[in-house]
Amino acid sequence: MEPQAVFANFRDAVANHYFDMNGRVGRAQFWYFVLAYFVFAIIAAILQAIVYLPLAAIFHLAMLLPAAGMGARRLQDIGRDGRLVWLFILFDFASQIVSALAALSFLALGFFSFFLFGPSVMLINLALFVAGIVLLYFWCQPGDPGANAYGPPPPVFEPNVRPAV
Repeated sequence: MEPQAVFANFRDAVANHYFDMNGRVGRAQFWYFVLAYFVFAIIAAILQAIVYLPLAAIFHLAMLLPAAGMGARRLQDIGRDGRLVWLFILFDFASQIVSALAALSFLALGFFSFFLFGPSVMLINLALFVAGIVLLYFWCQPGDPGANAYGPPPPVFEPNVRPAV
């Protein structure tokens, strides 16, 4: 595996396909994007611990649209609708909002806030977990070998080939 090819794939996905939900992307290209994403997320978390700034949160927020676009194009490679990614993002957003409300209500209501918000937080997080498992299952499936409703098959991604600079 050539690290420069992996990071060139990541750079291409972010720079040229920032919020591109059209077309298809193969399994290898998608999972190498995810690998580079996690490497940069770990670097951002380490830097965040050193400089005491929310660098990891800023990184994840900046990468929300490229990651959603890449996930959607991966779903389209197997013939699924790419908008399923937004279901996961909406569950995550709802989970964050309800959890924040529960934490704020704890200051006003004390332990009683658990009975008020606890079931809704648990249900939303359960839905988020199920949506994540379903997406992970879909992303692991092989793509359609021929053209489908979302376009022709994606080009084969070779992580062993050094990119031309």
